[in-house]
Amino acid sequence: MQGFARLYHALDASTSTLAKQAALRAYLADAPPADAAWAVYFLAGGKPRQLVPTRLLRETAREAAGLPEWLFDESYQAVGDLAETIGLLLPPPTQHDDRGLAAWMQDELLPLRGLPPHAQRERLLAQWQRLRLEERLPCLKLITGALRVGVSRLQVTQALAAVAGLPPPLVAQRLMGYTAVGRLPSAADFAALTAAAEAGAPLAGGGQPYPFFLAHALNEPVERFEALLGAPALWQAEWKWDGIRAQLVRRDRQAWLWSRGEELVTDRFPELADAAQTLPDGTVLDGEIVVFRGPETQTGAEPSATPTEPTAQPSTSAAAATFAHTHVRPFAELQQRIGRTRLTPRLLRELPVALLAYDLLELGGTDLRPRPQAERRAALEALLARQPHPALQLSPLLHGADWGALARQRDQARRLATEGLMLKRRDGAYGVGRTREAGLWWKWKIDPMRVDAVLIYAQRGHGRRASLYTDYTFAVWNAPPDDPERTLVPFAKAYSGLTDAEIAQVDAIVRKTTRESFGPVRSVAPTLVFELGFEGIAASSRHKSGIAVRFPRMLRWRRDKPVAEADTLAALKALM
Repeated sequence: MQGFARLYHALDASTSTLAKQAALRAYLADAPPADAAWAVYFLAGGKPRQLVPTRLLRETAREAAGLPEWLFDESYQAVGDLAETIGLLLPPPTQHDDRGLAAWMQDELLPLRGLPPHAQRERLLAQWQRLRLEERLPCLKLITGALRVGVSRLQVTQALAAVAGLPPPLVAQRLMGYTAVGRLPSAADFAALTAAAEAGAPLAGGGQPYPFFLAHALNEPVERFEALLGAPALWQAEWKWDGIRAQLVRRDRQAWLWSRGEELVTDRFPELADAAQTLPDGTVLDGEIVVFRGPETQTGAEPSATPTEPTAQPSTSAAAATFAHTHVRPFAELQQRIGRTRLTPRLLRELPVALLAYDLLELGGTDLRPRPQAERRAALEALLARQPHPALQLSPLLHGADWGALARQRDQARRLATEGLMLKRRDGAYGVGRTREAGLWWKWKIDPMRVDAVLIYAQRGHGRRASLYTDYTFAVWNAPPDDPERTLVPFAKAYSGLTDAEIAQVDAIVRKTTRESFGPVRSVAPTLVFELGFEGIAASSRHKSGIAVRFPRMLRWRRDKPVAEADTLAALKALM
């Protein structure tokens, strides 16, 4: 554990990309392969399932530190991070344990899960006695699942590539699926990540997906598009769907469905696994999972047990808009599928899903990613025409004589439950991550919905913001100004969008206007108005306001607007 602890503190102490890269390379070059395998797993984003209930962890640490509950809670609020709080409060160790990260994971941490509470408590106390002071924080971070040290997956990929002498795209490919939930990395896995490349060997095998190609945000005015991008004819335009990005892999007569977060979700969408059986072996589709209502489900008829015909594919921009409006449902309906642990026949019937395919990455076992976008699209269209299935739909293209024509179509996006447009260079290859070397994708999203809301609750942040009130709850009025009984109704929480200077100012106001305190949360007098932006809005029975918004963030501090003029619940509902 000592070597991983040194790496953790080196990464946590620096903001320099070069310093982080040097620390990663030094560790990966010298660490035992089993330890390196686990380090890559965690630093690339892997998280084991919860090992110990948070309440038990807090109580055990408080008792070990000999502190009353109120003092432990005050310490936690001051520090802002549970693992760091425990690491600071525990008494010094009485023993030393020189085992590495892999041994600690396999022999000490993973066995904690599932033990009775008294056994977990005894093991935790024994572990803390054997961990050096510098080892405690990273170990506690692993237990709480909060290991974040400012290292991206790309940096881990680059370090592995440098140590192994391999091209970064090859390492990125090998890392796909490496951080899947439930995986237990081993020395053999690390050896496979860093093994010399075999000439002519396929990049992917079994159910392994390819690294997802990601788009850059396009925030320029449309008047500049011609100068920046050239003519629209150079680009493939399509809707930016509001669903779950996924790859459908068909190999060895089996099917795998991977989300962009590298979660294997095949069991959650059995209709897509069934649809994959119609594809030839050695096929990988990239697309978006959405709730999709074809003609059968819209008329209320029972879906066929062996469907053979897909929905007719649009060939014009008008038809593409009709396709989106008629068949593709809002993300809120997909959330109902995501949140269910049991897929009943009724749920599958009422919320059927489809994969809106927009790229073909592999066909007949051949990697098509280096080929131009236009060629891959033509092959995709031909494949889905030969192998029709209602759960595999072709994402329609949009057309415009100029950028203004495409901008007018983009204006329809919110009405069609999409997020805007995607622009893909027709001669570009399919790259790895958010890079520009192979090709180029732009996400041309519509402007967010906006509403002016009142700050009514504030909570302390975490990490370096632990001493500041940075997490806010916002409310709108439930009635117009002439109603003497109107009140503020909370509807959203947000913590991003303000500068450090603005956060300091808001923090000072929160402290001066506090009405009540509820643990880490303060109720404040309504004096501050902020313009909030969000990507979507839907009815919700789980929220007091009856409304749920997606990705809320603060766009600006409305110092010019009095609280009485903040928006109303009716204005929010009108946005739906």
